[in-house]
Amino acid sequence: MTEQTGDSPSQPICLYDLDLPSLEALLESWGEPSYRAEQVWEWLYVHLVPSFDAMTNLPKGLRRKLAERATLDVVEIVDTSRSPDGKTRKDLLRLPDGETIEAVLMEYETRRTACLSTQVGCAMGCPFCATGQMGFQRNLSSGEIVVQAVTFARQLQNEGRRLTNVVLMGMGEPLANYDNSLAAVHRLNHPDGFRLGQRHITLSTVGLVPKIRKLAEEELQITLAISLHAATDDLRDRLVPANRRYGLDALFDACAYYAEETGRRISFEWALIQRVNDTSQQAHALADWLHNRMPGGLFHVNLIPLNPSPGYRGTQAAGDTVQAFAAVLDKRSIPYTIRVSRGAAIQAGCGQLRQRDRSR
Repeated sequence: MTEQTGDSPSQPICLYDLDLPSLEALLESWGEPSYRAEQVWEWLYVHLVPSFDAMTNLPKGLRRKLAERATLDVVEIVDTSRSPDGKTRKDLLRLPDGETIEAVLMEYETRRTACLSTQVGCAMGCPFCATGQMGFQRNLSSGEIVVQAVTFARQLQNEGRRLTNVVLMGMGEPLANYDNSLAAVHRLNHPDGFRLGQRHITLSTVGLVPKIRKLAEEELQITLAISLHAATDDLRDRLVPANRRYGLDALFDACAYYAEETGRRISFEWALIQRVNDTSQQAHALADWLHNRMPGGLFHVNLIPLNPSPGYRGTQAAGDTVQAFAAVLDKRSIPYTIRVSRGAAIQAGCGQLRQRDRSR
């Protein structure tokens, strides 16, 4: 999907698709002074208003023109699942073309994290991922990515709280939608707008090596997360098909380059699957890669319970197996975290709510 920048009344412009210079150019083309763009920008990203009528310091004529030619409503919540403890919420969102995506809000003691989608479906084909099972439909525009965060931020603002973190770990491969994903990052980080610090933004990838190298040169301070899941090429070829194109040697070269260029620690994600990738051999192989290839200890491993999906027969690794895997990492001085599953009860694994909706 291309970014919307025209002003055809039949196709309203999504204002969240525009950066500030583009918003200035649009309003100037309507005969408005440039400072009006800064006012609209503040309403969009600071006050998080849901309608043009709420932009009370704009002239009524401009509010009317915005309502006729532009839109804020590019997603509609059509289904919601909540965890029993109320700390995890997953929304199924319908886009203007009828496609659906998912976004998740996870609340912790000191932070509130939104997990955002970057594509409708995914072309990466990881067999244990519900999104990978459904295939790829299209890229999201930058505005369709941003508005997911804005939607959660509005809800939290009404409760006197704010969104503290964003992870691009939902449906899709962010680096396969590189320009729009990066545009969304810049928009959420804008110092006169949403003001989310770059170090509070994480981008996850299966390992598109050329795009990791390109990202390393963007002078960003976001966290890069690698969906690794296997430490030998034969197993990773099966779990993460992109590995057949970019093997582990090339991937770790790119990761080392990213760490060296940015000085940022990389997170390596590992969904533990019973009798598949939960062995001590895989744990030792992982430790070898990290010690031999990653500079200055700029790495951390996240051990994640597998979210089962109907299209994959694998199951979560047993608790004692998880502990044994972790013990190998501990002995090898590999920093790690065993993540607590926040979404299995509400089908919060990537793509599961959309998969359920389509099966009705």
